[in-house]
Amino acid sequence: MTRLLLGAVLLGSLVVCGAERVPVTLAPPTQVKFDSVDYKNILRWTRPPNGTSLQYYIQWKIYGESQWLDVNGCQGIQQHQCDLSGVTSDSREWYYARVHASSVPSSKSAWALSPRFSPRWDTIISPPVLKLNITEQGIVVRVKPSRMLVRKMHSSLHYKIHLIHSSGEEEVFEMDSNKLILRGLNHKAKYCLQAQTVIPRQAKTSTRSSVKCVKTL
Repeated sequence: MTRLLLGAVLLGSLVVCGAERVPVTLAPPTQVKFDSVDYKNILRWTRPPNGTSLQYYIQWKIYGESQWLDVNGCQGIQQHQCDLSGVTSDSREWYYARVHASSVPSSKSAWALSPRFSPRWDTIISPPVLKLNITEQGIVVRVKPSRMLVRKMHSSLHYKIHLIHSSGEEEVFEMDSNKLILRGLNHKAKYCLQAQTVIPRQAKTSTRSSVKCVKTL
């Protein structure tokens, strides 16, 4: 009887020890995707269900290539996003990224893959900041695009200025510099304006800026 009890205890100990050696499988991150504005390419994801105190590891590759590469600065991070602008800077290429979660000491999830991403086609162009001054000459219009867009496109940026009369009639002016003077306007009349950023060689146009209204002298 004593031998039987001892055998049962030893068997139970083996089962428990064996169970402790089995790693806990983590669910992978979800909703992995690029969020790109003015060629600032941010990979975002949602943490796995019931995942806490996790670290994330990100890799990337060019579409058509087989080798995945680690993203420097995006290994063992706790944030749910990472800037991949540096490794996805060639707007002619298509890219993939993937992320997996890990917890201490050794559990990790499967890789979660992003949709295929093109900086050229998938980035959103932001409207420029619109500044207006009233002079005897007319309305002096100045536009200021984002710094990220200027660094990326240099002198390839153009702009559309929408001049809205009090009657609702609208005129559109195109400019390839940051300054435009609207002349020949009615005196003491109200005009509203909006601006758009245009990249002609990529056939991309931003949404309109917020409306700004002024009254001429």
